[in-house]
Amino acid sequence: MQIINQEALSLCIRQAVRAELQEHFETGGSQLPNSEKLLSKQELAAELGVSLVTLTDWMKKGLPYLRLHKRVYFRKSEVLNAMQQTIND
Repeated sequence: MQIINQEALSLCIRQAVRAELQEHFETGGSQLPNSEKLLSKQELAAELGVSLVTLTDWMKKGLPYLRLHKRVYFRKSEVLNAMQQTIND
């Protein structure tokens, strides 16, 4: 294990952040190609044509979702895969 002094650690962190920011701005601040927009409960319910109550029931039965603080979000691809798998079973 190597011990780094505070100045060396600070320099490493600055260089890493600078490199990440430079890459971010060079790509136009766009998201990674594999990432997709997260949908809120309201957005997903509207896309699927179901009520919020139905969507909540599906969540209790295992529909994949993400909880960020007090909010709930969905990845459409994960939801569609889970629904397809349920149909196939």
